Amino acid sequence: MLDTLDLYYQNSTPITLAVLALLALYFITINWIFFSKSITLGRWSSKESSSLEQLLMGAKSIASSSYLHSFVKSSTALTPSIFELALFAGTKESTKGLSTLSIVASTSPFIGLFGTVVSILETFSDIGKSSGTMAVIAAGVSDALIATAAGIFVAIFAYSYHQILKRKAYELTGLLKMQRDAVLSRETSGG
Repeated sequence: MLDTLDLYYQNSTPITLAVLALLALYFITINWIFFSKSITLGRWSSKESSSLEQLLMGAKSIASSSYLHSFVKSSTALTPSIFELALFAGTKESTKGLSTLSIVASTSPFIGLFGTVVSILETFSDIGKSSGTMAVIAAGVSDALIATAAGIFVAIFAYSYHQILKRKAYELTGLLKMQRDAVLSRETSGG
């Protein structure tokens, strides 16, 4: 295995290696974003779910652990505009990092393709300098396609992570809206 990697490293162009290094950096970044954001959103959703449950069981106000609490406590009157501000801020906070995942998902296949094209050009250049056999062409093209495969691999994870986190953020926003509705309906009914 190490011999194969060493041989690939020796036969690859600097551009192809740079492309693979960039895709490796992308992969590390998207995994860090996904796992840290997933844990954060999970904890946050748990707090909001607990706060909503307390409101539905008859609590007089939003729990202090809720994201909405800081907006409510600083307000003199509970108005829909205060809650809209809180929902906007909550949505913004819960979707941080999703644009990075989206950018990686859309650009990594092209970065991989760029590495492949450069490698294929290098292979054809080498063939032109010597008598190229089918084995030389096959080896050059198969090495070149590794960059495309790496780009697609990274894009699949980035897109999947984006969709999972987007759904979690949507569910969190739903919990915030339900709390808002519970509080506002209690305010308008006088209870």
